Amino acid sequence: MLGYICKYAPVEIFESMGETVKRIEPQVTNFTQADMRMHPNICSFAKGALEEVMQPGSDYDGIILTTCCDSIRRLYDVLKAEFPDKFIYMLDTPRITKEAGIALYERRIREMIRAYEKHTGKTFDEEAFAELLRERDEKEQLAVSSGRLNIGILGARANEEIRRILESQGAGVAFDLTCTGLGRKLLYEPEAVMTGYVRGLLSQFPCMRMEQASGRDELIRRYADSVDGIIYHTVQFCDNYAYEYAWLKNWMKKPMLLLETDYTKQSEGQILTRIQAFLESLDPKQDKLIKQEKTKRQTKGTEKMYVMGIDSGSTSTNAVIMNEKKEIVAFSVVRTGAKAGESAAKALEEVLSKAGIKKEDLALIVSTGYGRVSISFADENVTEISCHGKGAHYFNPNIRTILDIGGQDSKAIHLNEEGEVKDFVMNDKCAAGTGRFLEMIARTLEIDIAELGAIALTSTEKIEITSMCSVFAESEVISLIANNKEKADIADGVCHAIAGKAYSLLRRVGLEPDFMMTGGVAKNPGVVRAVEEKIGAKLYICPEPEIVGATGAAIYALEKARG
Repeated sequence: MLGYICKYAPVEIFESMGETVKRIEPQVTNFTQADMRMHPNICSFAKGALEEVMQPGSDYDGIILTTCCDSIRRLYDVLKAEFPDKFIYMLDTPRITKEAGIALYERRIREMIRAYEKHTGKTFDEEAFAELLRERDEKEQLAVSSGRLNIGILGARANEEIRRILESQGAGVAFDLTCTGLGRKLLYEPEAVMTGYVRGLLSQFPCMRMEQASGRDELIRRYADSVDGIIYHTVQFCDNYAYEYAWLKNWMKKPMLLLETDYTKQSEGQILTRIQAFLESLDPKQDKLIKQEKTKRQTKGTEKMYVMGIDSGSTSTNAVIMNEKKEIVAFSVVRTGAKAGESAAKALEEVLSKAGIKKEDLALIVSTGYGRVSISFADENVTEISCHGKGAHYFNPNIRTILDIGGQDSKAIHLNEEGEVKDFVMNDKCAAGTGRFLEMIARTLEIDIAELGAIALTSTEKIEITSMCSVFAESEVISLIANNKEKADIADGVCHAIAGKAYSLLRRVGLEPDFMMTGGVAKNPGVVRAVEEKIGAKLYICPEPEIVGATGAAIYALEKARG
């Protein structure tokens, strides 16, 4: 079996010679082999492809690569060194797509055929190849369906997980203009079979390295008009497509979600939350709650009604019980333990006790947060993005921009006047600037986490913390302590570093007042002051900022229970 990665690879040639050809789509859990053989900043796809090929039991007899970027060139070098007996071939794909480029690519493909014939002893039959092309039909490139959200995918190669999640949420993929997304454009020209075939390969939707890339915007406009929203996918350490996203965002009218993945299985949860939140934001009026069987507890039309929202976060699990008048009857905040389900059960027991009711009295329970799918007693679930928007609007209808800093992630959310999510960005790949980060700093300063913000307010000297990496920041704090810097000044420097990171998130969604801060870090007066200084405006903070998401979930439950 031969593996390939690029849509410009002439895979039909090998198929006509009886070879099985498979596109490499890495599904790995780590980069152990790649990290030993490649630079850490090599594109995650290239590292994932190497891991895939080097896995025990891998049955690739050869790999066909194209000269699309430096990372793939490095992948070729490593594969040649690791597998000297396999057919590892780098096909130099021209940037030009006119007749000169077609002639050049045809010559290079024929050189590859000769190399493969020499390696395997097989013979290329151009008539068999022509017959294969005659039997193939060009695949549909645009598929818009009525009655559901239609999503387009742009950017770098997108794995099947993105498509699977979209389909599981009832959305359709109208087009996929990534590196490997479109159906292959196969041209059959009886008088010049190979020339026609190469012309078809080079006339596909251009990738970033092709000369026609300058015309990508017009092609994207043509496709984008047909969909409800666009997912723009980038691969970690792939700069080209990140630049294109920033450029497109300046003029693209359709809602766009930037989705960066590292091509590992561990990124599935992050992808799921972002895609679900994006779909919810595209059509807030549509019922996109995950459907489950109605329970006997659901009651409609009754005068008295109780619903519950539960937010399962990394640090705390928060529950809110709301009545039919949209009043909060009781809430509970408990520490999230090793198992989300057990913490949720504890929060349920506590909030029911405070409300003085039984679980059977609840008409509906909606869960949110990263652990939302692990809460077995919840009837339905909604992403924390949508719930924070609805919860913030409940506490203060004037809020347009939310900064949520929790235990291990941070979010910036932009709302419209109805409390619906217009845009959002998340940082959940690094703990820098989150509650865990502050806990680490507090331990280093040998003070209680509750004191950190208070002492920051007494600072008299401005200290700049230059690194937001948890490990490096801790080392920097230790150095400041060694230099006899005051704890209050260090704490203030940390608070301002967090504010700087938060500001960059907020700018990406738009700094529209009024502003609100939610999450456990909103209880830190030092961080609150630093953020207010950075944005030049006051932050609205509700009496218990950790329950905003759970409140939004309770409102979703109430709306659904009312039918």
